[in-house]
Amino acid sequence: MNALFGTIPPQISYLSKLRYLELSFNKFSGKIPPEIGLLTNLEVLHLARNKLNGSIPKEIGRLNFLTDLALFKNHLDGSIPSSLSNLSNLVNLFLYENELSGSIPAEMGNLSNLVKLFINTNHLTGPIPPTFGNLKKLTTLYMFGNLLFGHIPANIGSLKSLEKLSLFGNNLSGLIPTSLGDLENLTLLHLSGNNLFGSIPPELGNLSSINDLQLSENQLHGPFPTSFANLSNLKSLFLRDNDLSGPIPQGIGDLINLVTLQLDTNQFIGHLPKNICHSGSLENFSASNNHLVGRIPKSFKNCTSLVRVHLEGNQFVGDISDDFGVYPNLTFIDLSHNGFYGKMSSNWGECHQLQTLLISRNNITGSIPPEIGNWTQLGELDLSSNRIVGMIPKELGRLISLVRLRMNDNQISGDIPLEFGLLTNLEYLDLSTNKLNKSIPSNFGDFMKLNYLNLSHNNFSEGLPLHLLSLFHINKLDISYNSLNGEIPAEISKMESLEILNLSHNNLSGFIPKAFEEMRGLLYIDISYNELQGPIPNSKAFSYDPIRTLQGNKGLCGNVTGLQPCNSSMIHKYSSRKGHKVVFLVLFLGVPLVLLSFLGFFLFMRRRKKDRESKQSKIQDEVFLFVSRFDGRALYEDIIRVTNGFDAIYCIGKGGHGTVYKANLPSGAIIAVKKFNQPLCASEKRFDKALLNEIRVLTEVRHRNIVKLYGFCSNAQHSFLVCQYLERGSLALILGNEDAAKILDWSKRLNIVKGVAYALSYMHHDCSPPIIHRDISSSNILLDSQFQAHVSDFGTAKILKPGSSNWTSFAGTYGYAAPELAYTMKVTEKCDVYSFGVLAIEIIKGKHPGDFISSLSATSAKENTQVKDVWDQRLPFPTLQVENELKTIVKLALDCLNVNPQSRPTMHMISQALSTNIAHS
Repeated sequence: MNALFGTIPPQISYLSKLRYLELSFNKFSGKIPPEIGLLTNLEVLHLARNKLNGSIPKEIGRLNFLTDLALFKNHLDGSIPSSLSNLSNLVNLFLYENELSGSIPAEMGNLSNLVKLFINTNHLTGPIPPTFGNLKKLTTLYMFGNLLFGHIPANIGSLKSLEKLSLFGNNLSGLIPTSLGDLENLTLLHLSGNNLFGSIPPELGNLSSINDLQLSENQLHGPFPTSFANLSNLKSLFLRDNDLSGPIPQGIGDLINLVTLQLDTNQFIGHLPKNICHSGSLENFSASNNHLVGRIPKSFKNCTSLVRVHLEGNQFVGDISDDFGVYPNLTFIDLSHNGFYGKMSSNWGECHQLQTLLISRNNITGSIPPEIGNWTQLGELDLSSNRIVGMIPKELGRLISLVRLRMNDNQISGDIPLEFGLLTNLEYLDLSTNKLNKSIPSNFGDFMKLNYLNLSHNNFSEGLPLHLLSLFHINKLDISYNSLNGEIPAEISKMESLEILNLSHNNLSGFIPKAFEEMRGLLYIDISYNELQGPIPNSKAFSYDPIRTLQGNKGLCGNVTGLQPCNSSMIHKYSSRKGHKVVFLVLFLGVPLVLLSFLGFFLFMRRRKKDRESKQSKIQDEVFLFVSRFDGRALYEDIIRVTNGFDAIYCIGKGGHGTVYKANLPSGAIIAVKKFNQPLCASEKRFDKALLNEIRVLTEVRHRNIVKLYGFCSNAQHSFLVCQYLERGSLALILGNEDAAKILDWSKRLNIVKGVAYALSYMHHDCSPPIIHRDISSSNILLDSQFQAHVSDFGTAKILKPGSSNWTSFAGTYGYAAPELAYTMKVTEKCDVYSFGVLAIEIIKGKHPGDFISSLSATSAKENTQVKDVWDQRLPFPTLQVENELKTIVKLALDCLNVNPQSRPTMHMISQALSTNIAHS
């Protein structure tokens, strides 16, 4: 059946004898007509899961026979009308997942027949009305995910019929009422994510029916009540992120139904309960970051039900090969920061579902067992900071799912086996502080997803492998404290995303390649204690703490603190040496300039030829210009073939100047092809300008959060750009899809905000002259397979020329463009800053903020805006840590939306604030 849409007509009042009205799960929009109050015989009114907005009409309070009212999952705002208290026959009231605000009417305590009340996930404020103690028939009370404050009324303990009470994710304070222990029918009690303090009442141990008890993320202190050992039906117990102390009661181990037990981040002492998991039900166990000691209980070894285990950050001891068994369902275990010893057992290889094994900072000895090759599901392995010896087994190369690998700070020796190069999904690799020797394997260059590589403090010799320098995703590379020799290859400029580079304490010699000047994203470089000489390249990376990062070389010079100026003979020697590299410079460094010069000449000649040639001429000029590894003419032919001449089935997006296609090349590479609506020889100057603009900008920028341009193809039939293909598509499409938006969790969203900020900061402050995008919107943010953000579509970008007025025509997307562009066409960096503020709110809210922005005109509105005001309700409410990080973004975004451009922060200030206050990476 197709969904109904449109508005609910006022003529609905003609159905005055109607008793049951079910219009849920449709696409109705607009307001609920007040005439609905004329349906006085109505018993059931269901308008849930529509797109209704506006306030709840007070006229609904006239429906005296109403027993069921369901308005959940709409966009209703305003306060809950007190007239609802007139519905004396109401049994079920569902108002959850709307945008209701204001306080809860105390009159709702008069709904004496109410059985289920769901008002969760709104913006309700104020205290919980004490009159709720009158709702004696109430079985379910959900008020979570609001802004409620004050104490939990003690008389809620008089609601003897109550089975489910959820108040998590509010701002409630005070003590937990002891009267809650009187609710003998209660099966669910959620008080997490508030500001409750004091001790946990032992009376909660009287909740004989409880199976789900969550008190996490509060400020509770004092002991773990021994009375909890009486909760025989308990399946889930959450006490994490409090300040609880003392021992964990031994009786907790006797709870035979316990599936989830989270006790982490408290001050617990002593041993784990001896009988923990003896029932075989425990799946999720977390006791990390406490002060627990001793060996792991023997019952834990046979706990085959375990799925996720957190024991890190304690003082546990014992033989890691004896105290842990085979867990067929285990996917995650963290034993880091303890005192475990012994050799790594091959038993871990029998945990066939294991995806994460973290055992860093223990006293593990012996070598890595070859059975490590059986851990085929493993995505993260951390063996760092132990006393592991021996060589890296070649079987490690079978862990093709591995994404993060840390083996640093051990005593591993020998060379790295060639099989290691099979780990092509690696993103993070740390082998530092070992005794590895010989050369760095050339097949490390196959780690095309790698963004962090640390090989420092080993005994690697020979030179830097050229293949390694093709890792264009890597942003931190540390090969310091080795015995590398030879020159620094100019191919290092291929590492387009590199931000931090440490080559110090090696035997590198010769001149520093001028190619470093092309690495605009490079922020820091340390080349100290080598045998380098000659001028320092003109790159800001060499000016960061130069006395420390350049010392210990024999002949460096340049206009940098601590160095002598270069004399004429040195400059001549350096220049002469460059002459031998002229072919390389043209092919690798000069491409942006050559591309622009040649393209400009090409356009000029094409226009002259068009005037001279007859229409019958069959001569077709062609141009194939590339900045990367592709052969232009061959690629052109491949693109035409694999897209079947740009068939619509390969289309993945459309823009103002062209259409984007996905091309699967015969080589296996996947690229995005932006085909312009008209060939280059078209006479419209506006089109030529847009094309030239995008090529000009994309060839001048190199940053991990900016889409990469591979080249440009053109002939009389087609003109197109060849760009990096981003697998996830646009941010706008993901946020607009219910299922996809849920996959975009808080961690991913925080990283997207950071990525866009870094890209804009780079464009505004690290490019000379600065580049203004002018069309930052969710449609122009593309995501790769790892949900990393890439800014795209530079067709309207503007390069700010010194001494120019920088006035231009309007560009941008409605709803994102800065308000000053309505009355002035002067472009500044602050235009992008405003758009970034809109985008940041959109990422958190899950949709364009719309009228929310106009409501911020008052200073008080900005100061009172909280995360809960812009929370995407498709996601669970964030943890306390994530909420604090989201607060940082919301505050910055609101500053960006200041109507006065001069009062907005710079993108450099924003990126620094995000780097300092947000830990996600």
